Amino acid sequence: MSHPLISNMLREYSCSNEQQAANALREIMQNVALLALSRQDFFSRAAFYGGTALRILYGLNRGSEDMDFTLLSPDAKFDLSDYAGGLESTFASFGLNVAFSRKIKVARSSVQSGFLKSNTKVQLLSIGLDAALAQRVHSGREMKIKIEVDVQPPSGIGTEIKYLYRPQPFAVRSCMLPDLLAGKLHAVLFRAWKKRVKGRDWYDLAWFAGSHPEYNLRHLESRSRQSGDYTDKKPLTDELVHAMLEEKLRQIDLDAVKADVSPFLHDQNELDVWSRDFFRDAFRRLRASVMQG
Repeated sequence: MSHPLISNMLREYSCSNEQQAANALREIMQNVALLALSRQDFFSRAAFYGGTALRILYGLNRGSEDMDFTLLSPDAKFDLSDYAGGLESTFASFGLNVAFSRKIKVARSSVQSGFLKSNTKVQLLSIGLDAALAQRVHSGREMKIKIEVDVQPPSGIGTEIKYLYRPQPFAVRSCMLPDLLAGKLHAVLFRAWKKRVKGRDWYDLAWFAGSHPEYNLRHLESRSRQSGDYTDKKPLTDELVHAMLEEKLRQIDLDAVKADVSPFLHDQNELDVWSRDFFRDAFRRLRASVMQG
């Protein structure tokens, strides 16, 4: 029998196929993971950022896979494994069987990673999904959620406390929207994806243009210098950011961008307006924060 609080969360989703059911499960698990981290006082030293933060805390209208966090200040002794037991026990308290494993990177990195893993079909049945729909999910399908923590964060990050009410009320520290947009601009301009472009970044950028267009220029510069992507002695300017966006726009394959984000959208009609002219208009709306830029 499914836990009533988890069943209540499931009722908020309309699942008519396997992908929609998997997306609902992923988001429920993300909320439980946030609760588990909150219970362990994680947010006294870290903040939530990235696409999943935008989705859960700020109403971004697309699904998201990974959970990204940043420490509030550099800490070489931080170990994501310290939170494994609390994550697994919190999931178990809601009748969910999840294993957490830390990813050990060969190359030196400022980002620590780990994975929450479970069997998708088993979990869907355990949260009370209609059995006929759950049976259509392949028995070997794995639900895997990556958790990443930047342990050497750039300077200039602003945060705020947000409250969530599912599965139970709790508090989450989040990066503020101008800083989240700065991080998204960094991803659009510099994310290393070889020949593949991450369309979710472009979707998020369009959302920011329509909803929260101010970005923290100083934080974007700090992040870009730390990553080695901006090395000019002159300060980064709003005009230069827009010029780099225009150059990036000329380079991308819009069809590939649409294909990447499509599985995460409930309404595919959102992509009908996408064109280079559309994104140029979106760029014109973006502006450096008066206080920060």
